Amino acid sequence: MRRASIVAACVFLLGLPRVAHASSSDELVASARRAEAAHEDDVAVRRYTEALALDGTHEEAWLALGALRTRLGDVAEAEHVYSACIARLPGSTKAHLARADALHALGRLPEAVAEVELVARADPSVRRRVAGYYMSDGLYPAALAAWRSLLVSGAAEGNDGLVKEARAMIRALVLFAKPLDPAAYPTSTSRSRVWLGVIARRGG
Repeated sequence: MRRASIVAACVFLLGLPRVAHASSSDELVASARRAEAAHEDDVAVRRYTEALALDGTHEEAWLALGALRTRLGDVAEAEHVYSACIARLPGSTKAHLARADALHALGRLPEAVAEVELVARADPSVRRRVAGYYMSDGLYPAALAAWRSLLVSGAAEGNDGLVKEARAMIRALVLFAKPLDPAAYPTSTSRSRVWLGVIARRGG
């Protein structure tokens, strides 16, 4: 199915009332999954679209359709699908994070970060994703700042696992960010600044 046709279908679905055919929509999604496994991608797209025609709030169908478009290399179309899902299901954490990944893949980093932040209000730990975006883009000082933020939120929440992970990442990242990280490598020779630098390099 051409991109324009899929976008038009998604937009059309937003105006449809929810139909009480949960079992039928679930069956269509299951059929689409089987079609994907058999590499019948066009059939899978049709089945997901049909499932959404029956139930426009079927989160799994939206997410699976977006993931399929991503796998096929049409990330822009996937982003449209996730946006359509969010319009119908604004509380879908998975859709927000999937859209953030799509935005990042499209080179729209600020929008991707903003999308993650919508979820981070309730779960600060998802900012790992933001740190990952920065790292993949070679923005090590920004990634370091993100992990330091995660360290603070993890400590505040008593999340020992996140604290341990953040400290490990900080220790690794200071090596990459050394020339640009005044917190870990201060230019001042004052004793207090030197000790703060030691603490920063250790990850807090």
